[in-house]
Amino acid sequence: MPRPRKCRRVCHMPENRSFGPLGTVSGEERVIEMTVDEFEAIRLIDLEGLSQEECANLMRVARTTAQAIYNSARVKLAECLVRGIGLRIGGGDYVLCDVDDCGCGCGRCQKRKFQFGDDINE
Repeated sequence: MPRPRKCRRVCHMPENRSFGPLGTVSGEERVIEMTVDEFEAIRLIDLEGLSQEECANLMRVARTTAQAIYNSARVKLAECLVRGIGLRIGGGDYVLCDVDDCGCGCGRCQKRKFQFGDDINE
């Protein structure tokens, strides 16, 4: 029996959850799904400039797990950009952190728990 997935800690939800190419006329609307924890890994490593080790500590996962999450997110981003496919962010196993428990100092932390498939509209 596989080990249950551990919830990843996320500081805040993305402001925009859907992205796509402009001016597409094709009837085929293919969308790639990125989980919130994959978005958080991209945000922490690429935007905030943190190392994978620092990212793993903030998300409360092992470094190898953070690396796997990050690599998965990069593949999805590359496919969206190269092939002109839409991107939707949502779902996954994560917990929004609380400013009192976080230590990141971002000031945007919230305390709510979402599971895959839950409505994440706030």
